[in-house]
Formats: sequence, C-alpha cells, structure tokens
Amino acid sequence: MSKEKDIFKKGSTTYYWSSKFFSKHVRDDVFKLYSFVRVVDDIVDSEEQDVDRFNNIVRRWNTLKSEIKNGKFNAKLDDSVDEQVLSNIVQLVHRYKCDPEWVDAFLASMQMDLDDREYKTLDDTLEYIYGSAEVIGLFMVKIMRLPGQGSSHKDPEPDVFRYARLQGRAMQWINFCRDIAEDIELGRCYFPKSTLDKFNIKSLDQKSVQKNPEQFKLFIIEQLELYKEWQAEGYKGFKYIPKRQKVALKTAVDMYNWTAEEIKKDPFIVFEKKVKPTKRRVLDAAARNIVNA
Repeated sequence: MSKEKDIFKKGSTTYYWSSKFFSKHVRDDVFKLYSFVRVVDDIVDSEEQDVDRFNNIVRRWNTLKSEIKNGKFNAKLDDSVDEQVLSNIVQLVHRYKCDPEWVDAFLASMQMDLDDREYKTLDDTLEYIYGSAEVIGLFMVKIMRLPGQGSSHKDPEPDVFRYARLQGRAMQWINFCRDIAEDIELGRCYFPKSTLDKFNIKSLDQKSVQKNPEQFKLFIIEQLELYKEWQAEGYKGFKYIPKRQKVALKTAVDMYNWTAEEIKKDPFIVFEKKVKPTKRRVLDAAARNIVNA
C-alpha cells in the first residue's frame, strides 16, 4: 500500500490528508482508486505526454474488462506502476461490483485531454466532467458501501449516486477555476466557449483578461456561484454517509469551499499561485469536524 499512498500524497494535499480520516478498509481502497486516477492523469497532464503509455493502459484495461466479465482476470503481469494501478482498479471493480463503464468514461475524458478537445457548450464540458470527476464519486459510493444504491447499477440512478456525481462535479469546477493558468499553459480551457463569449472573453491567458479585468471578475463570480449550486445539491448526499466516514468527506468539502472563497476575494490570484490548503489547514478542519460529528 506504500506505493499507492506515495502516489496519492504527491498528487493531492486536500484529498490525501482528508482521506486519512476514513476507516482503514475504506482508506486503503480510496488509495487504490486515486493511485489509478493520478497515474493516468499525470500521463496526460505532463508537458511531454506519453501517448503510447496511455494507449497501452487503455488496451490493458479493455483486456482486463473482458476478463472481469468472465470472472477471471490476471492483472499485475509485472511490477511496473502501470500494472499495479491497473490491478488496483480491477480489484475495486470486481470487489464492489462497480460498472466498468465508469473506468471507460474516465479514460475517455483523459483522451479528450490528449486530443485538446474544445468545449463549446456546458453540456460538452459536463461530458468531460462526468468521466474525470463524477465517476470518482460513484466509486466512492461503492467503496463506502452507502445505502440506497438500488439492486444493480442498471437500475434508475438513485439519489445517492446523483448526489455523488454532483459532489464530484462541483469539486472539479473549482479545480478548473484554480488551475486556469496551468491549463492555459497546457493549451486547454475547460470552460465552455459559450460562457466565455457571454463575458466577451476571447482567452483566459493572463495578458488577455487583464485588458478587461471587470469582465474576468464577473466571469469568476458566476463560476463560483455555479460551484455553490452544485455543491449545495451534492451535500444533501451526506445524509447517506456514516459518521465514521463523514469526517473525511466533510473536510474535503470544507477545503474546496475555502479555495472558492480565496479565489472570490481576488480572482487574479489564480495567475499568481496555485490556491491549495496547507496540511495544517486540512488537519485543523478535520479536528473541527471530529468534534462536531
């Protein structure tokens, strides 16, 4: 588990330290989930994208997916990081009876990053968010064995899944706001062109938005309001979460709310630094949530 832990810790301050407050069996499987997500995400986000490596992961997943359906699978053919994280995601899909389509959707969104996909409408962006973030929420529902899931993933989507998707969507939206400068450097913009046009924004690069700072501020305010709307709806799902697991998730939400407030105070901060809570801030929030649990 140390390899998964190191991958997770390196990739996310908020999620890593928040996840320390899950019960051990949940925490270990959360580490497995995020090790897969982080490794693949790092491949497509690196300056020198390793397309062959990504394509090999997709091919291996498709093979393993077929084997899962037959009740047999042979993951981790060697000790490489890629085989380890593939083995992790296969174990989770098999153990918790997760829908393999969730992994397909995640990989499809990562392919959009490789393709430098342009997002013209909000629906286009939400397609990306479903695979890159909402399915992570669906996995979390399974890992935490939350009630109200229906008899199978083929049933109409129950509330617990809908809330989990909205929670993931909201957090990803804050990531988009926080990472504007970083994404521009990678040649990406996840905000819909229709939204940028509404504020007469041609590009989100720093020089461009500084020519019309008030419009940029209004743009950011609207995005934060959208985050709050999705977050408030997703938060209703906390009624399904046992007290022992709630501390970790509540802490993560608190940190995303903190990030949103920091950006709201000064929208141009996203060009100055990556707004992320410190380890101390996360642990302090967790301590408060333990007391209030």
